[in-house]
Amino acid sequence: MHPAKVNRQQLRQLSDLPNIGKAGAADLQLLGIQRPEQLVGQSAMAMYQALCEKTGQRHDPCVIDVFLSIISFMNGEPARPWWEFTAQRQSMQLPD
Repeated sequence: MHPAKVNRQQLRQLSDLPNIGKAGAADLQLLGIQRPEQLVGQSAMAMYQALCEKTGQRHDPCVIDVFLSIISFMNGEPARPWWEFTAQRQSMQLPD
């Protein structure tokens, strides 16, 4: 969902999260995340590594930006576009 349209009081499914559509929701479900509240306390990097392992392929690092955005949102921060998290991701050590 576009961050400007997110309503924190109406988070019922994964696609209600900012920056998450059908494909992103499917990735989260593959990781065992079924409800938005399960993102609290998660590590975007660990989620990315698990996704790459489960699918057997390296995903675009921008997926980390999306994970950072939804974890931040679920930890009480405002909904923001995923690309606002690119600098944060770039400062992190990416897995080989």
